[in-house]
Order: sequence, then structure tokens, then C-alpha cells
Amino acid sequence: MRLPWFKLAAVLIAIWAIAGGVIFWARSVKPTPDSVARYLDAHPIASASDRRKLLEKIASQTNQLNYDQRREVGLSKKLNAFFRSLSPEEQSRYLDLTLPAGFNQMMDALNKMTPEKRKEFVDKTLVEMKKHEGEEVPEDKRKLDANGQKIIDQGFRSFYSEASPETKMDVAPLIEQLQRNLQSVR
Repeated sequence: MRLPWFKLAAVLIAIWAIAGGVIFWARSVKPTPDSVARYLDAHPIASASDRRKLLEKIASQTNQLNYDQRREVGLSKKLNAFFRSLSPEEQSRYLDLTLPAGFNQMMDALNKMTPEKRKEFVDKTLVEMKKHEGEEVPEDKRKLDANGQKIIDQGFRSFYSEASPETKMDVAPLIEQLQRNLQSVR
């Protein structure tokens, strides 16, 4: 009588051990901001024999980061040196590979926020944007480069196609402020 219960317990323990191993493996394979930075340190683009392959690998890892992790990477400027080391064509390719996923994650995060949290986000961002309104832009920076225009275009496309009606209403002041700030650049 005890033998069937013993077998059942052994099978359940084995299943949980396998599931735990798979979860551990999956977490170790999924990129994190630190693992992306370590990968870049170990594989500098300047010495890469196949720059395109490395660029696509970094873009793939970046796209696997969640919204908060992407924000962390952006705020920490971990990818800035990598991006600056790319040729204009490579920068454009990197943006083509990463912008849609990044903006979709951002719209998803905005859509999931409570109206109160979204208002707090908008208010905080507006304060930052207004600090820069009317700033004198150096002559060589007055015209947006192709990559800057690509970022703006993708952002607006994602906003208008992915944002919920409530999000669009809540974020409208940011769009208006962005347009005012951009007018001084053009």
C-alpha cells in the first residue's frame, strides 16, 4: 500500500526538480541590463569581424528586456558608447530593430497604469520638458538628423496605434509640449 504513494511522491519531486531547473535555466538565459553591458564589454563593436551580426545580437538582447529594464539601460547610459561607435547606417539599423518593441512596451506600460499614476508620470515629465523649452539650440543641432526623426516618427506611430483612448487623453499635454520643444529644433 505504501509503494504507490512513495512512487507518486517521487514522481512529483522529480517533476518539481525539472520545473525548477527549467525556470533557473530560463532566468539565466534571459538578458538583463547587466548581462547586456557585460556582453558589450566582452564583444566590442570596434573589434567585431561581423559588426552586423553583433549589432543584431545586441538589438535582440535589448528587445528581450522588459520596459523597466529598458528604462534602466537608458537612464544608466550603458549603451551610449556602443551606439556612438556605430556608423550612421548601423545606428539606423539598430533603431529599426529596437524602436518598435521599445515603444510598444512603453505604450503597454502607459495603458496599464492607473489614471493617477499616469497623471503623476505626465506631470513629472512635463516639468522636465518645460525646463528645456525655449533653450537656445546650437546651429549645428537645429536640424534633426535622420535617426532623431526616425525616433519621433516611430514614437508617434506607436502612440497613435497602441495607446488606449484614456492614455491618449492623459498624455496629450506631453505631446503638445514635445511639439513646442521640437519647434525650436527645426
